[in-house]
Amino acid sequence: MEVALWDLAGKAYGVPIYQMLGGKFRDKIRCYADTDTSADPKEFAARLKARKDMGFTWLKMDLGIELVEKTPGTITRPVGQTDRDVNNTEHMFTGIDITPKGIDMMANFVAVAREAVGMEIPISADHFGHISVKSCIKLGKALEKYNMGWLEDMIPWQRTDLWKFITDSIDVPTLTGEDIFLKEGFIELAKNHAVDMLHPDVLTTGGILETKKIGDACQEYGVPVCIHMAESPIGALAAVHAAAAIENFLVMEIHSVEVPWWQDLINGVEKPIMNKGFVTVPNGPGLGFTTLNEDLIRKHLDGGYFEPTPEWDRDRSNDRLWSRKKESGPIIWS
Repeated sequence: MEVALWDLAGKAYGVPIYQMLGGKFRDKIRCYADTDTSADPKEFAARLKARKDMGFTWLKMDLGIELVEKTPGTITRPVGQTDRDVNNTEHMFTGIDITPKGIDMMANFVAVAREAVGMEIPISADHFGHISVKSCIKLGKALEKYNMGWLEDMIPWQRTDLWKFITDSIDVPTLTGEDIFLKEGFIELAKNHAVDMLHPDVLTTGGILETKKIGDACQEYGVPVCIHMAESPIGALAAVHAAAAIENFLVMEIHSVEVPWWQDLINGVEKPIMNKGFVTVPNGPGLGFTTLNEDLIRKHLDGGYFEPTPEWDRDRSNDRLWSRKKESGPIIWS
């Protein structure tokens, strides 16, 4: 709703949203994209290299214990523990630790990736699994020589003191924030320098203005801001306007690179929306697009188009206040 109101206000005044936020610091928004995993380090590295060849200037990989846990001697965990148990338990309370063998195998994925893409481009990593704080530190130390862009969401964002313990123990940047609603949680992490970077999602924080406030608050503490974005083109443009107006912004996620129809859900904006690793900031009024492609939305929407949803009167969503172990497929309508 907040994003829609900004779009309407911009269209009413005939100005882009970034202008109403105080102006823009950049004309193009640097992007990174998640990369499909592979149990073969060389194949995984090749996929990262393909991202670089597409024009991305920042890379992202999932580096989870699932890459190694089928190899004996890599993971220590309570006998009989199920994935369901783990996914619904905060990282510190699972009893799962990575062994030295497991650490070496996980670090090897990054080593092979670095051989493929070089040391000049940042590589960030995420989805490590629900491992202990000490395992986070051991893994972080093993990855120091690969000059990672950041290690993301190693533990739930609310654990400020534990985050600071991890951050102070390793020489790799740390990052969290995609699940935080409103600016106060970000400010607590920033003022304590509990993480090196913060990672708001415009559609989770409370909207475009709240994200701008988060960026400005983090700048006061010398903390860079990256933007999480795994949504529709509407959510993407909302994030682009916020990113344009935040001086301490670094890079934004783009999560539908392999979905050929994603950008065609909206009309009247420069395409391709993501071009060689960047999104051009629209100068049109509001968000910068004109109309929705309603036929295409109906074709790909999982459920009815603005129809009642009585199933949510009885079913519950995932009410966790911290990230899922693994994101699902592309979200097209946000």
